[in-house]
Amino acid sequence: MRLLSKCASAALAAVFLCPFLCPFPALSAGVEFVDEVGSASVFAPSALDAERAFDAFGSYGAQGLAVLAGRRIAVEIDLAASPGFSLDAVGDRREARYRMAFNNVAEGWNWQPLADPQKEDYYRAKFLPLKSVTVERGDYDGQDKIGVTQRMKVTWRYDYFLSFDNLYDFYARGGDDDAGFVAPLPPGQNGEVRMLAIARLSEPYLSESTTFWKATYGKPTDFTLKKRYLHGRLEAVLFYDRKDGRILGQVR
Repeated sequence: MRLLSKCASAALAAVFLCPFLCPFPALSAGVEFVDEVGSASVFAPSALDAERAFDAFGSYGAQGLAVLAGRRIAVEIDLAASPGFSLDAVGDRREARYRMAFNNVAEGWNWQPLADPQKEDYYRAKFLPLKSVTVERGDYDGQDKIGVTQRMKVTWRYDYFLSFDNLYDFYARGGDDDAGFVAPLPPGQNGEVRMLAIARLSEPYLSESTTFWKATYGKPTDFTLKKRYLHGRLEAVLFYDRKDGRILGQVR
């Protein structure tokens, strides 16, 4: 009986101590953090999958998220969803430019109604788009127009972002719509350019908002949009060659 009691105590201890002994369960789900990427680095680090990371970090619970403090991540920016990105010819080379004038997080938690527009922004946190995932969730018979039955679709979309509030560590605040991350690229480089952001995770680490549009006669689709944010302090922006991962330019 005494042996059984000791075994039971050990089992209970393992259950309660596991969150402390294994503080990063997301690592087993394929979520990777990165070491420091110095200015002399040649190749871009592997990017975190925003969808997988959000799901994994969400499993920590409110208190468990504290283990993420200061952990560094690399995330790839969705340039297809970035109208402010351009590659411009400058002499014998190209210049990568990512404009940030309109990348404001418009969620209620980011409003600053009393902000002095001469000194600070109404929307403090800015965003970089990471990924968008659309999920079709079936359909049903419904009526928006009296007497007319339609087949209504159900669609959900998940948009993932990196949000940060230290944009002006990278350039002076001003009213120039072209202001943003700018880096000259090496001469003769004509391959596909991609963009990574390096950030250290910080509170509140994760946030999510939900907006719903009910199906109508003209648009027979129930549409749910979930915006999901990974929060951090931005450290660097890297532009790299898609083919070999070589870093072409960076902003720190």
